[in-house]
Amino acid sequence: MPQKPKKNKIRIKINDKKITDYMFDFTRTIIFVFAIISVAFTFIIRDANVVGNSMLDTLHSDDKIFITNFMYEPKCGDIVAINAENQIEKRIIKRVIAVEGQTLVVDYSKNAVYVDGIKIDEPYVSSLTREPSNPLQIPYVIPEGYIFVMGDNRIISLDSRDKSIGLVSVDDVIGKAQFIFFPLDRFKYLY
Repeated sequence: MPQKPKKNKIRIKINDKKITDYMFDFTRTIIFVFAIISVAFTFIIRDANVVGNSMLDTLHSDDKIFITNFMYEPKCGDIVAINAENQIEKRIIKRVIAVEGQTLVVDYSKNAVYVDGIKIDEPYVSSLTREPSNPLQIPYVIPEGYIFVMGDNRIISLDSRDKSIGLVSVDDVIGKAQFIFFPLDRFKYLY
């Protein structure tokens, strides 16, 4: 009787060592990525929630923004997050109007702000600039290590014009607001 031909059986041998190495490399990569993201969100990028209407129309209450603080130095016109917990027990978001060494005059009768003798163009301001009920005696020259900040909605904004906030130490600046990331219909870069 003729013999049946032998069927060649294909055998796949799984190398357990290669799978273990692959899983170890994959896990190590995931941990590395999470470490980089954690460092970025701790030292470079932060998020903040806008509370209140003092920055209307630029920022609305409940906007979520990203803030960067890596090697940041405040500049005029920047929107910054400030740790005002020593003054009013919360963090605030305002616009930098003047930095150390600059001269500053707020003329309430003309609804104008002068920095270094020049009236600054402020298309972002959404209301009249009113004098607060507890006004700060604004120094003519902003001292070293301090900035002067104001909200865009100046009729209600609690900012450097008021003694309760006053001049802001640059050490209390958390970082610069870069863009709104939520709600998505308000996503935009802040300049």
